[in-house]
Amino acid sequence: MKIVVSKNGKGNFTTIGEALEAIGKSRDAAVTNDNRADTTVRIFIEEGIYKEKLLISTPFLILEGISPEKTIICYDDYAKKQDSTGEPLGTFGTSVLMVDADNITIKNLTIQNTAGAGGLVGQAIALYLEGDYIEINNCRILASQDTVFTGPLPPFPLQPGGFKGPKEKSPRIHGRHYFKNCYIEGDVDFIFGSSTAYFESCELFSRNNRDREITENMIYGYVTAPSTTRESLYGYVFSCCRFTGDCPPESVYLGRPWRNFGRVVLINCDLGEHIKTEGWSDWGKIHARNTVYFAEYGSKGKGASGFIRGKRAAWSKILQKDDLHLYTKDQVLCGFYKQ
Repeated sequence: MKIVVSKNGKGNFTTIGEALEAIGKSRDAAVTNDNRADTTVRIFIEEGIYKEKLLISTPFLILEGISPEKTIICYDDYAKKQDSTGEPLGTFGTSVLMVDADNITIKNLTIQNTAGAGGLVGQAIALYLEGDYIEINNCRILASQDTVFTGPLPPFPLQPGGFKGPKEKSPRIHGRHYFKNCYIEGDVDFIFGSSTAYFESCELFSRNNRDREITENMIYGYVTAPSTTRESLYGYVFSCCRFTGDCPPESVYLGRPWRNFGRVVLINCDLGEHIKTEGWSDWGKIHARNTVYFAEYGSKGKGASGFIRGKRAAWSKILQKDDLHLYTKDQVLCGFYKQ
């Protein structure tokens, strides 16, 4: 089944939100009438800028644009913005697109939070993933702080009210996510969360949002902030990805642990000179050095000098060739393509 969204009125709907609402009602009716509700629906989005805050809550859906340059979904909510009660939205109420369903594919479009720099507006999520079997293919995902959140949330917040948002009181269900040929841009912790996610041939761009004189050891950002659970074998795996940016040399960490069992593995990635020699930060959690798993194999580029010269953080890991079978796409996602 194919649905077309077009701003010029030549499709089935003029907004993506209307299309999603109609699909939800159709699925509800199918379930009521004992019909199959697992037939994949394709929403094709014509060229245009769609300023919409969206929720995908029905499974078996493909959201497809013409191209990342021509189909753009954007919104501008941010953590410090006040809600209807006068309280700040908080991080997890800010997403442009939230996926809260299984078996979802998103491809050939841009998802952008236009709120501005995190230092001014706080966290502002572009894409929030809460579900299993989610594939993001050939997309541009743009924001500043906390660009992509791969749920679920950790079991409890470190501060009261820290998880305010749509899934604060929901069960924590582990999901698997696959990113292919995507461009993801941000500055601080711009890929974060608890899921297992495999990034293949993606570009991770660290934005320079600091307008001041460069000082020695200044930190401009962190690419990842995993909150992998103790029970999970995999957190984030980056295969043949490029870590780029316009930040100064030696100013960005590959990752830091949002929670103490965070896991990030890089396989054959190209690292720009903005990556710090030590590569990884413990976020001031000395005790977490014994529980996190930050590892690399085959890193190259100017930002890999610390890896090549044995100057990475002493508590990080260097993988061997014999370890690579543990980090193939099929092994990490375990059945993702066997539906």
